[in-house]
Parts: sequence; C-alpha cells; structure tokens
Amino acid sequence: MKGAANIGVFFDLDGTLLAPPSLEWRFLAHLIACDEISGANITRWLGRCSKAILRDRIRAVEGNKLYLAGLRESLVTEWRAAAASDYPPFFLEGVARLAWHQTQRHRVFLVTGTLGPLARAVAHRFPCPVEIVASELDVLDGHWTGWLAGAHMSNRGKASAIRALAARHALDLPQSYAYGNHRTDLPMLEAVGNPTAVNPSWRLARLARMRGWRICKWRESQTTSQAKRENLLRLTEAQ
Repeated sequence: MKGAANIGVFFDLDGTLLAPPSLEWRFLAHLIACDEISGANITRWLGRCSKAILRDRIRAVEGNKLYLAGLRESLVTEWRAAAASDYPPFFLEGVARLAWHQTQRHRVFLVTGTLGPLARAVAHRFPCPVEIVASELDVLDGHWTGWLAGAHMSNRGKASAIRALAARHALDLPQSYAYGNHRTDLPMLEAVGNPTAVNPSWRLARLARMRGWRICKWRESQTTSQAKRENLLRLTEAQ
C-alpha cells in the first residue's frame, strides 16, 4: 500500500534553497583567500572552458573542475570549519518547506549540480536528514584529479537520478514534488506531479506559467533576517 513514505521530494540547491552566489563559488573564494589554487590550475580550467564553450556553455563551465586538480579532499573539512560561524544563507521559506515535507513523512532528497563534498558539508544545516545526489569528484590518493566521477548532475541527469531513486525506494512520482530555479532543472520538474519553480529564471518562469506550475519567490535568507534584526536593534537603541 502506498502512503506518505512513497512520496519523494526533490530540491535543487543553488538558487533554490541557497541564496547566491553558489556553494561552489563560495568554496572557490575560500580557496583563493587561502592561496590554495595555483596559476596552473586556473590556466587549465580556462583552457578547457575556451575549447568547450562554443559547443555547450553550461557544460563548459559547470562540468569543468580542473581548477581543483591536485588539491586535497580535506580542504572541504577545513572550509566547513572556517565557515562554521558564517555558513551560506539558506532561504528561510525553503528550509520551512523542507521541514513541512518532513512532518508529512515524505522522503526528502537534494538533487544538485553542485559538488557532492560541498553539499554534504552543509546538509547538517537542514532540519531533517536528506539524501544527496550531486556531482561527484574523481579522487586519487586523497586528492582531486579535476575530473568528475560520473555525470554532472544537471538537465537530464537530474531526471535520470530521480527515476533511479523512485525505483530504489518505490516512490510514486506522480504524487511527488520537485523544486528548482533554472531551466537546467526542467527535466527534474517534469518528472514529478507537483513541480514548483522557485525564484525562476525568465525561461523557467515562462514555461511554468504556460504549464500551470506553482511559482514561488523565496527571498528572505538567514543573512537578510539577521540584518533585519540588527537594524531593529539599532533603531531601538537610538530611541
């Protein structure tokens, strides 16, 4: 018999649950600040981008991880520790929605194009356990090779991942939910019966309106909420 446990919920991360910039750009900024990235890494990364960008702009950038070649896996742990007091700002409405699905006993997944180690490093911030399906990095002797271990989790890759999860966990996709913000999330949204476009790009917003999908504007993050509290405190002190 099917029930709530057979309903899956699939969240994109960057731009959907997480306010910009993306998790990977935040990690890159940390690596640069700590002088962990060499000029050779950047040169290889840009070279591969320039060769592939005319064929597929998104894949040329998002699937290109040569800037990480030779770097230690443990850098993610160090980044997590360094960012403990200033973690990436998740949208409050998104976190609340994720928590609501938990109360309904739905099975929650994070299906994201960001790097798996980064997604796992921040997943403990969510109010309930989530299973993570992300872009995984190839590793050799504790160091990244600069290549992906498998496909980049975007476009049709997300839909394939969802179908695999549905088969593994006996999920009822027509009754399931998905949340995404970009046209690369479209196959994921199309794979379920309850899609929601969150802070959608103009192309996704147009398609969502045409198909009668739910559209949400999640704006307030933990950072903006904290700023509001600080402003209110300053006003109170001034009075």
